[in-house]
Amino acid sequence: MNNIKPWYASKTIWGSLIAVLAAAGSAVGIDVDAQSQAHLVDAALQLTAVAGSLFAVFGRLTADTLIE
Repeated sequence: MNNIKPWYASKTIWGSLIAVLAAAGSAVGIDVDAQSQAHLVDAALQLTAVAGSLFAVFGRLTADTLIE
């Protein structure tokens, strides 16, 4: 496993976080099935990619120095 990626690009991390949130939701009466959890993981990864892209564009537009 030589490829390196940020933690927020990991399906394992997002899956675990959503599983924890689903368990917490279940404790307060909100039922989230496995298929919905999978959809939430995909949505979280897509939102993270969009946010990262927007942040990169914003950073470049507001930068003070040129890229060489």
